[in-house]
Amino acid sequence: PATAPVDAVAALGTRMEGLRPSPSRAAAAARWVGAALLADSPRLGSPAFEQLVPEDLWRLFHGYDDQFFGGLLTAALGPAPRERLRLRTSSRMTSAGGKTLHYQGSSPARFEIAVSSHLLFTNFTPGDAPVKVNGLQCPTRLDALQRIFEHELVHLVELLVWGRSSCRRPRFRTLAHALFDHRGVTHQLNTPRQRAWQQHRLRAGERVWFQHQGRRLEGFVNRITVRATVLVPDPSGRRYTDSRRYIKFYVPMEALERR
Repeated sequence: PATAPVDAVAALGTRMEGLRPSPSRAAAAARWVGAALLADSPRLGSPAFEQLVPEDLWRLFHGYDDQFFGGLLTAALGPAPRERLRLRTSSRMTSAGGKTLHYQGSSPARFEIAVSSHLLFTNFTPGDAPVKVNGLQCPTRLDALQRIFEHELVHLVELLVWGRSSCRRPRFRTLAHALFDHRGVTHQLNTPRQRAWQQHRLRAGERVWFQHQGRRLEGFVNRITVRATVLVPDPSGRRYTDSRRYIKFYVPMEALERR
């Protein structure tokens, strides 16, 4: 019936308002979800998995919906949940572990959850610093994936029930704690900017040298993602906000020399 999603959204809101924190229950349910994901996915294999695709995120979604939401997340999305919710991995997200988007221009509204495969796969290597996500220690890549996904599910719940979401607001923090025992809303995954500083002592604003087509060029680091964006002064280049002209180069960190 046409009213089913509306009824499910109301039921989801009632369930969220009646939450009471239970750290032991949350931990046990999250372990069940993680174990089910490893058992059901044909590619993950272990908590140190090296491949992640959207279908694995759907397995996570259904596991969490079953264990934490009583099926109400799927019901609230309506008869075609995959038409209203897109789950994807991103190799281009280099600072955020995940993000949730709300597309309000369509009717009904649509949503997207993206998880940073870049951060997951560039962390958990020998010598890396311990990882915390949402205030919880994450000894494995699977733990980090779950904590990131949990955070995004809280955003989805808020958007479905209340139409807006912010992890800076008390309601978000209350829900995240009551549902998943989160103690914070940030991650300590090593980002490209942190690695650039730790391994090469490079950061935005640093003046650098590098070789390009047999020439030694000098510029400054404008941005750091997977590579460094270096701006080199050149009269033929694009004019920037400082009124000077630069040509932009994307340079691997190891190819840069501090001036």
